[in-house]
Amino acid sequence: MSPVPETIPETALRPGASSELLIAGPAGRLEALLTTPKQTPIGLCVVCHPHPLFGGTMANKVVWTLANAALKTGCRVVRFNFRGVGRSAGLFDDTLGETDDALAVIEALRATAPELPLVIAGFSFGAHVALKAASRTACAALVTIAPPMGRYLKTAEPPAHPQVPWLAVHSADDDTVSYAETRTAMMSYDPPPEFIHYDDAGHFFHGRLGELQAQVQVFLERVLRPA
Repeated sequence: MSPVPETIPETALRPGASSELLIAGPAGRLEALLTTPKQTPIGLCVVCHPHPLFGGTMANKVVWTLANAALKTGCRVVRFNFRGVGRSAGLFDDTLGETDDALAVIEALRATAPELPLVIAGFSFGAHVALKAASRTACAALVTIAPPMGRYLKTAEPPAHPQVPWLAVHSADDDTVSYAETRTAMMSYDPPPEFIHYDDAGHFFHGRLGELQAQVQVFLERVLRPA
C-alpha cells in the first residue's frame, strides 16, 4: 500500500483541476475527490455523504449537487468517503468516527488556504455529521440537507449550535428522515437555521436538484460575497 500524503499535493490545486486523493484520517486513509474552480477560490467546502450502511457514498447525487453549488460559488471543494466506504479504511461508527473523519478532511483542505472561509455541508446522515463537525471547528457557514435529528440515528442528540449562518433544507414527504422530528429539533436552536421547506421532493429531491442547487448557491453567495 502506498503511503498516504499528509498534505494535499499542489497539482490538485491548479485552476479547474479535479483530483482523486487519499487523505490521512484517524482510522486510515480516506478516499476523496477535490475540485478547484477555474477562478481564484473565495472559500473552501467539505461535503459529507449519506448513511454508509444504506449505500451512501461521495457519488450520491445530492452530495454532487452540494459540491457543484459550492464550486460554482467559487469554493475549492472536497467530497469524501467515510471510513469503510469505497477505498476508505476503517469501520462504520454511527457518526462518532465519521465526525472525526470529516474533521481530518477539513484540516487537510484548510491547510491549502488557511485564510479562506470554510463551509461544511452534508446530506442526510452526512448532514448530522456536518453539524457535529461545525460545532467542533471554526467555519463560516453550514448547509444541512434532510438532517436526521431523531430515531434515524442512535447518536442523534442535538449538537451545539455552530454560531454561523446555517441553511437547513427538508421535504415534508421525506420517507427516510422524519421531517417533523427534524423541524422540531431545528426550531429549538437559538437562533434557528434558515429553513427551506419542500412539499414533494422526497428524501432524494428527485426532479428538484436544480432548484436545490440554486438555493444553496444563493445562500453561499450571500455568506461568501457579502455586499
